[in-house]
Amino acid sequence: MVETAGGGPQDGAAEVLDGPLPDGVRRKVVQIVADGFGGLTVAELPAQLRQYARFAPNRRAKFAGNAMAAALETDPLFRQRIGEKLRESQPELTGALDSGSPPPAADPLDVAAAAYVLRPPGWVKLVAAAGEEAQRADAERADEETRAELERLRAELDRAREHTRSETERLRAELDAAKKETDSLHRKLRSALADVKRGEAALRKLRGEMEAVRAEGQAQVSAAESETRRLKARLGETEAALEAARRAAREGRSVEDMRVRLLLDTVLDAAQGLRRELALPPVSVRPAETVDAVEPGRMTPKDIAARALSEDDPAVLDQLLALPQAHLVVDGYNVTKTGYPQMPLEKQRLRLLGQLAQLAAQTGAEVTCVFDGAELAAPVLLAPPRGVRVLFSKPGVTADELIRQLVRAEPPGRPVIVVSTDREVADGVARAGARPVASAVLLKRLS
Repeated sequence: MVETAGGGPQDGAAEVLDGPLPDGVRRKVVQIVADGFGGLTVAELPAQLRQYARFAPNRRAKFAGNAMAAALETDPLFRQRIGEKLRESQPELTGALDSGSPPPAADPLDVAAAAYVLRPPGWVKLVAAAGEEAQRADAERADEETRAELERLRAELDRAREHTRSETERLRAELDAAKKETDSLHRKLRSALADVKRGEAALRKLRGEMEAVRAEGQAQVSAAESETRRLKARLGETEAALEAARRAAREGRSVEDMRVRLLLDTVLDAAQGLRRELALPPVSVRPAETVDAVEPGRMTPKDIAARALSEDDPAVLDQLLALPQAHLVVDGYNVTKTGYPQMPLEKQRLRLLGQLAQLAAQTGAEVTCVFDGAELAAPVLLAPPRGVRVLFSKPGVTADELIRQLVRAEPPGRPVIVVSTDREVADGVARAGARPVASAVLLKRLS
């Protein structure tokens, strides 16, 4: 049995707590131990607490609280010494506990802590009651704090609701303003789109007009360029003709002079031939006889050529070629394709030109053979036979046109015989004063 400071037995030493010491009571117990710690010597302290002997009470309670609580629970002698220090510092509280009637005005935690240290009879009840009181106080305090927090939260909720209401009103007003602005923007956008469509239509119209103007301008430019090229060509032709005229003037030989002189030689030869044929006596030439005219009853070369002969008689050709200054123009391919069309063109040309060379040597007439240049696949390497002039028509010009040009180039009155079966060629040269002869007549004469 443990003796108290008064010498009486401690009946509460056998009492044991059912659970751990409440936190509030424990803090008070540690504070009591820390306050009574300094009144003990180092030898009176338990071994585990001697290292804290020089600590101040606050630091001792902070750093050695667990050790002091454990020593107080396990070391009865240390607990008795702390109880004696407690009796010295709080005689009224300890006396009331010893008498079994704690003061009603005292703090339950202080009462429970003192009872835990002194261990009077019924101390467990006092500790449990203090723990319950502390829990009730903590619960009330927590309830008060919860209530205050709830009031604060309610106030904040009311403020949040009011703020939300005002913010909602503000946002609703802003939304209405935004809707109005959106409607206005939609109207402006529709107006702008209509303007854009009208602008695009006007732009397409302007582009069409511009394309038409550009096409017209290009056409005018092309026409102007074509006219310029034509004028340049005519200018070049004019300059070439002028240069040729100048050159002919410098040489004293013009084309007209040559045609007149050739015609004069033809007339003189024809007159001499007629005089020999008619056996006319020589007479002196009078000025009136130099006038070119047809005398009544005088025979023409056509009359002589047609006298007692048919049109397809080869002798007709001999009579025509016997006329003074006669010029035989032959439509080459018309003759060869009439006589020997199965031969290649090159051999057709060579055969015809060889026979014409013999005819020219026999008659002494001027012979010109015309071929169509469109039949040529490449330039012809050809040496014309003696007495025969060989001509090919230029690109774009047919042999028929070249023959008509040759006939028109001759002076009126010169005997020109054109050999061609083409009726258009025959009619054309006949109107120009030439004598047409069929190709078959020439072929008969050559064979």
